[in-house]
Amino acid sequence: MAMIPLSILDLCPINEGGSATESIANTVDLARHADRCGFTRYWMAEHHGMPGIASAATSVLIGHVAGATSRIRVGAGGIMLPNHSPLQIAEQFGTLDAMYPGRIDLGLGRAPGSDQVTSRALRRSLGTDPDEFPRDVMELMAYFEGNGPVRAVPGEGHAVPIWILGSSLFGAQLAAMLGLPYAFASHFAPAQMLDAIAVYRARFRPSRHLDKPYVMLGFNVAAADTDAEARYLASSWQQSFVNLRTGRPGRLPPPVEGYVESLPQQSRILLDQVLSCSAIGSPGVVAHGIRAFVEKTGADELMLTSNMHDHAARRHSFEIVTGLIEAS
Repeated sequence: MAMIPLSILDLCPINEGGSATESIANTVDLARHADRCGFTRYWMAEHHGMPGIASAATSVLIGHVAGATSRIRVGAGGIMLPNHSPLQIAEQFGTLDAMYPGRIDLGLGRAPGSDQVTSRALRRSLGTDPDEFPRDVMELMAYFEGNGPVRAVPGEGHAVPIWILGSSLFGAQLAAMLGLPYAFASHFAPAQMLDAIAVYRARFRPSRHLDKPYVMLGFNVAAADTDAEARYLASSWQQSFVNLRTGRPGRLPPPVEGYVESLPQQSRILLDQVLSCSAIGSPGVVAHGIRAFVEKTGADELMLTSNMHDHAARRHSFEIVTGLIEAS
């Protein structure tokens, strides 16, 4: 089977012993590599109060990366809309599209991307109305179309593609109803992936944005020259997941030998569940893992993430994936 489009999700990880300045420099370097090597998109995600993630000011970082690249689409995977007014996001992404026409994507999520204290500090209340997110999405779309309650300038007339993100059936239903592309966070929350894909495809209504369903799925990759090296390198983001889920978020730790084997059974089960959509190994193992995942899901595009403590190793991981693109 021919390889589907492959893209990169970069959380701009801050390493133990590193800094946000180094993290952002690594992001620019990786984005330039992705730009040269045929990846379709380079997305960053909004998180707040996370000591190991440097992409809180997502729009600023998107502009920085777009300015450092020439071809690849750059965008948000995603903007957590409950934290913002739709007008502000329309203006920000309208400005980005004015600066880099035809290269900006806007993925929208309904989670705050933070805890309640942080959400209040962002000056947005956490509403309990389940219709609030759909209303905000439609208001944002109206600003781009010139039909909002006020004019978004820049924003009005800028055809920035909007994606709905999700890890449950809610986003799948909304994306289907609005006729928008759908991105599922299977790289860390795969439990409802197949059900969400089925709901989205079954309920999809063609729109002027999209004539048929389009599904992008998150997928973890740790590629190296040998299986043993890949397992070693992957232990950094495995540690991060366990630390996050046990209430100890921090910077990206260096890899350790035998990490998974050292975990108690409960933590190993947690890792197996949340990281089931992954390929860890040598080039052949990763190629087989990606192709098997695409065959299982029928994904139209994959959004790959590869958090490694060593930037050179992370870049090499995507160089190995580049070979899959070129071989397709």
